[in-house]
Amino acid sequence: MQHSEQRRPGTESPPATDYALEARGISKSFSGFYAVKNVDLKIRRGSVHALIGPNGAGKTTCFNMLTKALQPTTGQILLGGRDISRLPTSDVARLGLVRSFQISATFPHLTCLENVRVALQSKYGRSFHFWRSLGVLSDLNDRAMHLLGKVGLTDAASLPASDLSYGKKRALEIATTLALDPSVMLLDEPTAGMGHEDIEPITDLIAKVSKDRTIVIIEHNLSVVSTLSERITVLKQGEVLTEGTYAEVSNDPEVITAYMGGVDEL
Repeated sequence: MQHSEQRRPGTESPPATDYALEARGISKSFSGFYAVKNVDLKIRRGSVHALIGPNGAGKTTCFNMLTKALQPTTGQILLGGRDISRLPTSDVARLGLVRSFQISATFPHLTCLENVRVALQSKYGRSFHFWRSLGVLSDLNDRAMHLLGKVGLTDAASLPASDLSYGKKRALEIATTLALDPSVMLLDEPTAGMGHEDIEPITDLIAKVSKDRTIVIIEHNLSVVSTLSERITVLKQGEVLTEGTYAEVSNDPEVITAYMGGVDEL
């Protein structure tokens, strides 16, 4: 007698969809206070989609729910049409949804090559076995060097990450994220703290790596948003205020009012 295969929730083949990532009515409450309330997002496959809003608008909470660092109080999250609402963060990352630019994104005392190789080990299930020769990792070196080349760090391969400039550390973080082969990258304020000399190269790099994947970005620098994003969702007090192109949202009276008096300027 044949037995039907048992699948874990979230492992079913997803239906065909134009959207790489969707949020349907997601909310997050903390002791009755809603940091995010009934947010809908539709991130078109292959696009760069920005999430903006004044400080305290709920952007980071949304990111945390999308990557499952926080479990939504209500609502549903779909990755390529697959329901990931109840999956843990590790499973979501293995399915191709990866968040970058977190505080401890690289190992400062490892070289750039070693940082990328660690990420490749994670992707391919090569756990650390300290009693085995380092030669077992040599097959990952070519792939790591290829990724360093994509972000302009070939000449820095043997340098410790701590020796890099701030902008090049961000580039290394992109390389380690790419090592996980994500279909959807969530970038949390990638140009935060950068000088003007670093912003343009990182913006160009993000545009380059977006050509074969979907990117969702939180970014306070609205010049960067206007350069990169095809679609923008504006949050205010945890709810969607409006959505559209940069030209549409930057001329929306409600958006202008939401930003007045804040740190950000449209």
